Amino acid sequence: MVPPPADWPVRLSPRTAARRTAAMINVLAADPTPEAIREVLLAHGEAESLTITGDDVEPLRRAAQKLRPVFDADDLETATALLNQLLARHTQRLRLTTHGGTTWHLHLDRDDDGPIGEWFLASACLAMAVLIWDRQQLPGGVCAATGCDQVFLAVGSGPDQRYCSRRCATRERVAAHRAKAGVSAAPRRSRSPR
Repeated sequence: MVPPPADWPVRLSPRTAARRTAAMINVLAADPTPEAIREVLLAHGEAESLTITGDDVEPLRRAAQKLRPVFDADDLETATALLNQLLARHTQRLRLTTHGGTTWHLHLDRDDDGPIGEWFLASACLAMAVLIWDRQQLPGGVCAATGCDQVFLAVGSGPDQRYCSRRCATRERVAAHRAKAGVSAAPRRSRSPR
């Protein structure tokens, strides 16, 4: 038996798949090139041999559009209801697979050579279902920063995450501070003498 690569627990973990899901939803919200999509997938553990063509972009975009409402849900019950609908409509029987030199891992798509949009949607559903099961919390959210609509994966055990990045959180704090300072620093009108 060939030993698994040292990074296999991370590459094939539900958390990595969930991070990939958020990153793919974000990149597919724009008009990405196949190479931009491939870069996101490679950054989240997919094999170097992966090819993405122009024909793959639209099925991936449709999958991302179906997944986004799970991140946009306001509460766990809504998120799980949406996720359960996706699982019922877009996944196959749970199976173990070891394709392309990987270690054994779970799949919910039709087969190892199925369409990439189907794989992405099924693997994203599986990853988010495992995260909800494990944490009993929303898997993530949509950034609360003005002008940002990026989704993010909620991590950590602190207060609820509201922003996709520290940059967005800082920008919002600075804007709030400036708005508050602008109101309190406004020159006062002097009363005219009577």
